[in-house]
Amino acid sequence: MLDPGITGHIAALAGNLEGQHVVEVGPGPGGLTRSLLAAKAASVHAVELDTRAVAVIEELATVFPQRLRVTEADALKTDLTTLCPAPRQIVANLPYNVATPLLIGWLRQASAWQRMTLMFQLEVAERICARPDTTHYGRLAVISQWCADCDIVMKLPPGAFSPPPAVWSAVASIRPHAEQPGPALFKAMEQVTAAAFGQRRKMLRGALKGLQGDRLLEKAGIDGTRRAETLSVAEFDRLARAHLGQGAGQTV
Repeated sequence: MLDPGITGHIAALAGNLEGQHVVEVGPGPGGLTRSLLAAKAASVHAVELDTRAVAVIEELATVFPQRLRVTEADALKTDLTTLCPAPRQIVANLPYNVATPLLIGWLRQASAWQRMTLMFQLEVAERICARPDTTHYGRLAVISQWCADCDIVMKLPPGAFSPPPAVWSAVASIRPHAEQPGPALFKAMEQVTAAAFGQRRKMLRGALKGLQGDRLLEKAGIDGTRRAETLSVAEFDRLARAHLGQGAGQTV
């Protein structure tokens, strides 16, 4: 993705970057990197696993020695918050094969990020931003929207890339809420949503049976004959808190 019109628009979707420290994952040949620098980000920290791409970005870093840093690393195994001070953002055209686990990892530490402006395969972006009782609504939507306000802000056809992928892509704007769940509650939400959506056709009292479903639903005040896709994010929050309360033997 080298069209400066497209990369410049993506950088603009991240808002005013002056004074912001930006982490970019998978910069490739550096098209978006250049646009982030042009948008006057205080610093850009490029994280790249491909040695060939690292060489290209390191060459660009010689032109912007004070503002561009390059880290050769696997983003899945790297705590990106250690790369730069706050206020921080992530702006990236993500590697599609690891985009979902990357996002979940960043949501676990969402309080550290002011915003994430991320390109996904269109179907994944739709799953992140889906509303209850729609085709794409599931675990990813619940966890993402539990932690942040999520919207699709741009769609791109295959021809916008070279070489063109087989699918459309989309940029999602993910803006973390001021208050974030702690690690134990986050884990409880992962367990509840895994059970609830693991058997989508089942009523919740059956799908949540392994988590003491009847008791859990009663504590959360939710009808056990409903199915997971009909629950709002707020209702899943009640289930996660009830589940954590059961597991810890205390009221949450």
